[in-house]
Amino acid sequence: MRPVPGLLPLPSRLHGVYSGGGSSPERSEIRRRLTANRLPGAQSGLGLDTGSACLFMVRVPTRLCVPGMAATVTLEPAGSCCWDEPVRIAVRGLAPGQRVTLRSSLRDEKGALFRAHARYCADANGQLDLARAPALGGSFVGLEPMGLFWALEPEKPLWRFVKRDVQTPFAVKLEVFDGHEPEPQAEQLLSVAVHERDFLPPGVRREPVRAGRVRATLFLPPGPGPFPGIIDIFGMGGGLLEYRASLLAGHGFATLALAYYDFEDLPKKFDAIHLDYFEEALCYMLQHTQVKGPGIGLLGISLGADICLSMASFLKNISATVSINGSGFSENKPIYYKETSIPPLGHDLRRMKVAFSGLLDIVDIRNDIVGGYENPCMIPIEKAQGPILFIAGQDDHNWRSELYAQIASERLQAHGKGKAQIISYPGTGHYIEPPYFPMCPASLHRLLDKPVIWGGEPRAHSKAQIDAWKQILTFFSKHLGASPKL
Repeated sequence: MRPVPGLLPLPSRLHGVYSGGGSSPERSEIRRRLTANRLPGAQSGLGLDTGSACLFMVRVPTRLCVPGMAATVTLEPAGSCCWDEPVRIAVRGLAPGQRVTLRSSLRDEKGALFRAHARYCADANGQLDLARAPALGGSFVGLEPMGLFWALEPEKPLWRFVKRDVQTPFAVKLEVFDGHEPEPQAEQLLSVAVHERDFLPPGVRREPVRAGRVRATLFLPPGPGPFPGIIDIFGMGGGLLEYRASLLAGHGFATLALAYYDFEDLPKKFDAIHLDYFEEALCYMLQHTQVKGPGIGLLGISLGADICLSMASFLKNISATVSINGSGFSENKPIYYKETSIPPLGHDLRRMKVAFSGLLDIVDIRNDIVGGYENPCMIPIEKAQGPILFIAGQDDHNWRSELYAQIASERLQAHGKGKAQIISYPGTGHYIEPPYFPMCPASLHRLLDKPVIWGGEPRAHSKAQIDAWKQILTFFSKHLGASPKL
């Protein structure tokens, strides 16, 4: 029989058959606890007997309601908040020292289930504060107040956590179960709360952009403006992802989420980087009445980072660029701008390895960088007008981002530009997302059409995402003139 919250704990032998022979003081203590545990509406079974064996049972109503002892989940802030903001989770009304399991779950727009869980013990007052109590096991261990969010894992293998519609929140269900069972059952459920996490901050305006060839969405912060502007570009996945741009707008930046292939009437396949398209998007931002000049910031990840580095190198009016796990090279597709072209570095699929998990590891498939920073396939970042921030995961398995950032710094120094600003994070993989996003350890590679590993260790990766977000906001604030809320 499982312990019931709010009841004095009985000796473990009472959860079944109690064999006599215990001392008289022990039987007296048992009698005291049974009497104390008799609840309104409850019926006791066989009474305490001094015989050799006695079965003890306590029947309680299906829904246990003990005044002052009903478990409740509290959240601070109490209402919804943005995904990049922390929330404080606490459980009150538990028994002193009670063992409980907390479970979080959500479904994305395609119905994919993500779950995480952790085991805890209440304090002497029957309270549990995740900001103070370490997790004893489960999806993570130790003091991790936001672990139930960043440790979410997909039920479906190789499924990446992505927000497709920023106009609706993710509803995260938080459940509290009695005990530390590996798979808590419904009858152990003590409390449930639903926490909504938004991607469209209060007052932020979302404006679809269909200007000339440009296909994008502009997010404007609340207030009259004008605001410092950023163009946000993702990687090889194609389509239009808005969640990073919408969150940035909540920090005071007019942010354009820009698509460049496989969206509406844009090309279905990616065959080359034509910078004239991205120049058109830049001009749109510079001419917008709600965007403050004279320059624009660029933010990109993976291939998107290399597009941003190319824009900064060839186009004017770019004041600051952030490269998240970019390479600084032309990958396997050429880069074109007017009469200039950069040939692709290329790769050799024979260099693919099979990881211990059985998934492919592509970290070393790119061709060797002959000549280092003088390689003709490298983007001429020394031509960039504004500063560049390189953010790199030391465990990136898409390519060796930290090494490429160091080569980029060498190129800048060789051209008298000084060292690049590089922030590299140990235990961090390829997809460095906004804070509290679950890490994507592996997924289907768009071009290879095969599952590959992206690297990273969940806890370290999560810490890196929190810090990288702060670094990005600070960098753009410094060079674009914004005052983000950190």
